Amino acid sequence: MRLQRRDLLTGSAAAVAFTGLARNVQAQTPAAAATEETYVNEIHGYGPLVRDPNRLLDLPEGFTYQVISQSGDTMDDGLFVPGQPDGMGCFDLGGGKVALVRNHELKGSSALHRNLGPGGFHQERIGLLDPAKGYDTYKDGRALPGGTTTLVYDLETRRTVSQHLSLVGTSTNCCGGHTPWGSWLTCEENEETPADADVTKPHGFVFEVPANATGLVDPVPLKAMGRFEHEAVCVDPRTGIVYLTEDKNDGLFYRFIPTTPGKLVEGGRLQAMAFKGRPGADSTNQEAREWAVGDWREVVWIDMEDVEAPNADLRFRGHAAGAALVARGEGIFWGDGELYMTATSGGPLRRGQIMRYVPSRDEGRRGEARRPGRIQLFLESADERTMNMGDNITIAPWGHLIVCEDNYSSDIRNHLKGVTPDGKVYTIGRNVFTGNSEFAGAVFSPDGEVLFVNIMYPGVTFAIRGPWTSVRT
Repeated sequence: MRLQRRDLLTGSAAAVAFTGLARNVQAQTPAAAATEETYVNEIHGYGPLVRDPNRLLDLPEGFTYQVISQSGDTMDDGLFVPGQPDGMGCFDLGGGKVALVRNHELKGSSALHRNLGPGGFHQERIGLLDPAKGYDTYKDGRALPGGTTTLVYDLETRRTVSQHLSLVGTSTNCCGGHTPWGSWLTCEENEETPADADVTKPHGFVFEVPANATGLVDPVPLKAMGRFEHEAVCVDPRTGIVYLTEDKNDGLFYRFIPTTPGKLVEGGRLQAMAFKGRPGADSTNQEAREWAVGDWREVVWIDMEDVEAPNADLRFRGHAAGAALVARGEGIFWGDGELYMTATSGGPLRRGQIMRYVPSRDEGRRGEARRPGRIQLFLESADERTMNMGDNITIAPWGHLIVCEDNYSSDIRNHLKGVTPDGKVYTIGRNVFTGNSEFAGAVFSPDGEVLFVNIMYPGVTFAIRGPWTSVRT
């Protein structure tokens, strides 16, 4: 079996349980555990989940999933699909085909993650990879395992057409975001340097991967977008401004105003968000309540200096200059003239917040001071059964948020949650595989018929279909 061959699950009962997993599954048995299905503030949604006979992914009645890729598969370039799939973008290639560009959150300094890379658990195929085509190498000359893969999927035949490595030599590629011009921005959630890790270059940058690339892309760090523990990005198609989150409990929320919209490599200006009239505000509500659900704050943006931050201190300097604290900013997605982002450990329970930002009509221009953008505390978890550390996020064709949970509990399973425009929460799916790994990379196909999503461990990419328009609110 692929997963056993790469020793991802060696010696575990989980490996036996995963053996023979069907590639196409429809759940067949009503789910028990009613207490787990009854969430505070939950609406009907699609109804109760039903058990997956393969113990991987529980879905509502009428929904099915297809496993379209898993870590350990051999790709068309001869390398293995790496482990730890995280953020993911979906791009229309025409002719009924889409490209899924996936991050792989493999940390350069982790010996285990090196073994989960494209070269194989025993590095048996590392010779197929030219380290000169990667951003960075270990000090022994081998390419770091982090990066992206590109999967081409045929929506009509429901077949994975091809897979290949599209970026390599980066570290801890967590999330990112798609651009309006057809590329994926992949983010390093890592600030390692040669002084503190087995690497030869500093990390903590954003890289761009064109969705139509058929091989490894040139690994160019977009240094003007800052060096910090990047999580995700989204782009306002009207202005080309990029919004960026930072996965630190005392992190900031940033925007990048490009010199030339659509050409990020040409540089630009990085700024951090502050609450107007409340310099250094703490949006987290962890220790003291700054705001309540539904509250809005007008914002100002603070210019950041020395954005390559060799001392890994960008957020400290930004906060000292008045920027607001955000508790583990993670997923972010552009909607209809506004964006939504998660703060995974925000709130008194530290179980997560969701914020909504509406840009100024003069966003990034001189008139912005007269008509500033506004940010709202849209949702804050008051019960971990309702929302438990929402991470990656997308917006469904019908206007609801789809949130990937990433909690670390051995008791409360990670779920895919839907959130209505008025903040009500419902359940779409549940990870029932051993280990309770996070959901990640949720994104819809261009026709809105398929939800693609990853489970980081054991490294599976799904295509989920069902009666999406039947959601009851």
